[in-house]
Amino acid sequence: MAKKRKMPGLNTSSTADISFMLLIFFLTTTSMDTDQGLGRTLPKPPEEDQLNNEIKVKERNILNIRINKDNYLMIGDDYVSVSDVKERAKEFIANKENRPNLPELKPKKIKLLNEVIPVTENHVISVQTDRGTSYGVYFQVQDALVAAYNELRDEFAKEKFGFKYEFLTKEQQDAVREVYPQKISEAEPKKYGKAI
Repeated sequence: MAKKRKMPGLNTSSTADISFMLLIFFLTTTSMDTDQGLGRTLPKPPEEDQLNNEIKVKERNILNIRINKDNYLMIGDDYVSVSDVKERAKEFIANKENRPNLPELKPKKIKLLNEVIPVTENHVISVQTDRGTSYGVYFQVQDALVAAYNELRDEFAKEKFGFKYEFLTKEQQDAVREVYPQKISEAEPKKYGKAI
């Protein structure tokens, strides 16, 4: 009778070393995802005499954007998609046709330009979300609003200075921001319950 041959075992003495080397390699060569966030400058805290005074804003100067738990958007009384937010915001912020249902235009002297320009300096864009609103939709709406301001600022900068907003000097950028100040208010999230 023939003798059964034994299968030789695998040499696993260096497996732990190889695994450790691979772990070090992947940790040093891969990049970690960075947190997403919105760049915002917080307003200064109110002074003592302002704490008890309620700020009154005319209804026509407020653009209400609401997002419910099912991620449906409403601007005013209209259902809209995220792709509509930028154009609606631009129309609201600029009010180029001086329509009575959009923010009131007031003449403002821009020192650098030595011109009086009609601006909607009292406008406010109010974004209100539900506690169940997804971050993805929230960020898309915020991005659309910032894009609306950026496009309006670029258009004005090209018209007055010949360059996009980002290529202007600090003084020129300040002048453009006087015409189109960014005013986005974020109301505290609420729980609406059912879809809007």
